[in-house]
Amino acid sequence: MSDTVIQPRGGAGHPLAGQRMSGARMIMQVLADEGVSAIFGYSGGAILPTYDAVFLYNEHAQREGSLQIPLIVPANEQGAGFMAAGYARASGRVGVCLVTSGPGATNTVTPVRDCMADSIPIVVICGQVATAAIGTDAFQEAPVPTMMGAVAKHIFLVTDPAKLESTVRTAFEIARSGRPGPVVVDIPKDVQNWEGVFAGSGVLPIPGFRRRAQELEQAVLEPATAARFFAMLEASSRPLIYAGGGVINGNAAEALAQFASEWQIPVVTTLMGIGAVDTTQPLAMRMLGMHGAAFANYTVDDCDFLIAVGARFDDRVAGVPDKFARNAQRVAHLDVDRAEVNKVKRVHWSHIGLVAPALQALSACGRQHGFRRDFTAWHQELAELKRVYAMNYDRASPLIQPYYVIEEINRHTRGAAIITTGVGQHQMWAAQYCDFIAPRLWLTSGSMGTMGFGLPAAIGAQIACPQRLVIDIDGDSSIRMNIGELETVTTYDLPVKVVVLNNFGDGMVKQWQKLFFKGRLSASDRSLHKKDFVKAAQADGFRYAVRLDKKAEVPRVVAEFLAFPGPAFLEVMIDPDAGVYPMVGPGQSYEEMITGDFIPSRHKVDIKTPGPSEMF
Repeated sequence: MSDTVIQPRGGAGHPLAGQRMSGARMIMQVLADEGVSAIFGYSGGAILPTYDAVFLYNEHAQREGSLQIPLIVPANEQGAGFMAAGYARASGRVGVCLVTSGPGATNTVTPVRDCMADSIPIVVICGQVATAAIGTDAFQEAPVPTMMGAVAKHIFLVTDPAKLESTVRTAFEIARSGRPGPVVVDIPKDVQNWEGVFAGSGVLPIPGFRRRAQELEQAVLEPATAARFFAMLEASSRPLIYAGGGVINGNAAEALAQFASEWQIPVVTTLMGIGAVDTTQPLAMRMLGMHGAAFANYTVDDCDFLIAVGARFDDRVAGVPDKFARNAQRVAHLDVDRAEVNKVKRVHWSHIGLVAPALQALSACGRQHGFRRDFTAWHQELAELKRVYAMNYDRASPLIQPYYVIEEINRHTRGAAIITTGVGQHQMWAAQYCDFIAPRLWLTSGSMGTMGFGLPAAIGAQIACPQRLVIDIDGDSSIRMNIGELETVTTYDLPVKVVVLNNFGDGMVKQWQKLFFKGRLSASDRSLHKKDFVKAAQADGFRYAVRLDKKAEVPRVVAEFLAFPGPAFLEVMIDPDAGVYPMVGPGQSYEEMITGDFIPSRHKVDIKTPGPSEMF
């Protein structure tokens, strides 16, 4: 396969093939061909030709009575990136962000890195200064390939206009294939203004990438390998599935649920894996890890066969790899990324390939050989763990407890709403106390932990899923990061519900400072700040904007808030000292888990200050 010849893709002729059009119109037509239903972006000089092409495309669509592709304009480009990410996370489709050069592009670096860390498929199209001006420090020039090359799955700089159409099409292929991720396409203004013949098909030659993608798609679980898996399951009396975000990103949640149900294997999930199994089902043991349920972490400690599926043993889950799943005699790992297997913890069995067909092949093998194993005793043990070490808090407190608010929200949504979050205590409380009956309902910044994610992600999710109830559960510090997007919600009259749990500061930082820094609240307290969130929401056009500060009114106000037919904003004045428990300190094992005052613990735990090299 040549490195210079554009390769055809698809046999049917495109109705516009052979027409002359500008590069900008080609970009827009490829977006339409790829099934894009919304674009998120902020305009500027270097991307104006493409913005004009969006306008012309929608004008034509309106005349023809066909579907338009709305352009959602945020308060800033970071918001656009997170909207595209929320759209992708909620729908499973590639999100698109369209921004200008220089600061427009640099403002999307954080969303691109966030998507790379969480394996989210987006395509970011950046305008760039004219080809001849690149490298001259021209107005609003930034070295996009250099910056984005370090954080994106792939970066293209288009200097040959003849390759523009195929490059944009290839960007979508790379973003959604294998382990998904963000692709950035940097397009100089003269390339957008160039006129040429639209081919209607064709992709760039990327033989190495396609060969690896084909290997994944064609990876077959050999019968002998499957038989070894069932031999380990036969020898086990306490098996456990440890499911990560790869299950959701790989569209394997249904296959996992069927696999777990057929063989009656309990499931714990990572933060990113929430929703991989219905949390209301008996086999669901909720989230494990640093702030996982105590019963989930004890389940991991007690299992004798750990089956990792689309998970990567990260530091928030396996802070001490040697002590993680310390009683597991065998560890199996199914993943799409070879680099994740044996990276942190050595395994005894593995399969590299698409997760859904691998799980289906395993089940077929088990059925074929008449595999039967009774795990009733293990299920009874886990039911007792759930009962004894259940999530709990000070229910008698006169102050509004954040857990109570989330329980009330959950009582109405019954696990069917899309929940987005910022990052911090509120994020963990939502993960712990909300139910999720399906995948792609829990949207959060997992690996990067980006404050300000929740509100723009909710906007993207609502655009992708207009019939769904979308709730952003946020914190007073996190929402400040992208509070300008409140206006975006009302501008497009999106029925997004925004909850701000206000504890006057960086709650998670304060919790760490109280535990490990002798209570010195350096730069984390906001109690003297003058921000009035309700007035801010009203100024941005929210007709429902309420402050809740009385515990007795929680049920009524939450019900009223969720039922409001349009954008709604609720600020809740919560107990400023409420903590996130359980908590496993960095570099510590589940034996050292701090469960707080209202959740029992198996062990007497002395709170230890993290070592000098441990992360936040």
